[in-house]
Amino acid sequence: MARIKVAGVAFSKNGRKYYFDSNNLNLKLGLTVIVETERGLQFGYVEELTEIDKSKIQDNLKKVIRISTKKDYNQYLNNIKDSKNAFNKCKELIESNGLDMKLIDASYNFERTQLYFTYLSNDRVDFRELAKQLASIYKVRIELRQIGPRDKAKEVGGIGPCGRPLCCSTFLYSFNNITINMAKNQNISLNPTKINGACNRLLCCLENEDEFYSEEKKKYPSIGQIIDKDNKKGKVISIDIFRKSYKIETKEKEIIEIFVDESN
Repeated sequence: MARIKVAGVAFSKNGRKYYFDSNNLNLKLGLTVIVETERGLQFGYVEELTEIDKSKIQDNLKKVIRISTKKDYNQYLNNIKDSKNAFNKCKELIESNGLDMKLIDASYNFERTQLYFTYLSNDRVDFRELAKQLASIYKVRIELRQIGPRDKAKEVGGIGPCGRPLCCSTFLYSFNNITINMAKNQNISLNPTKINGACNRLLCCLENEDEFYSEEKKKYPSIGQIIDKDNKKGKVISIDIFRKSYKIETKEKEIIEIFVDESN
């Protein structure tokens, strides 16, 4: 089966990795490269080298164009400096236009043909006048993109309550729907400080074990179900999948623990 060499490239140190066809270049970990993206060329760091089967690639991979030169690196540094200046200017214009939006980031693509701004807002924002002002100043294509709190956490990064780097800034490629029922299903305290992440939204990792708990609970009666055990009827009041047991409470207020292997 045909295999191709693939490079995992991050656009900032320890940032999220994106995968590119290494284009048969002699790459090494730690090298800086110029890659082709939907936003044009970008400067990045090679953080992984591997081979994968062509059949497992759903879309055509963009390519690593070349190993970067010193001139490329200097342009990259200049882009970062000018992006910071553009960020500050955009903040001034947001205030002068009275727009309800919080600017998060500004960045040029490597070729400086496009300038991207990301922002947070609770509502839709009419930024047409702002875009015109920015285009007249920087003479490039301007894109303003509204992001959510999870996207902000992904871009900013940080440490989660588990003590590890945030999942969203390391390996998560998309955000799935996380619900409070996932926390209830796992008998986790509904204290917001326990179940909310850095984005102040429900922890993405609540999804990780939800399927396991759902499958395990199929082996147990439902909370509130009436069970007859040793001629004693009781209502199921709790389930403990780690002890492989559940408890019932009888009319006489007696608590009986039943193990799943004993209930058959």
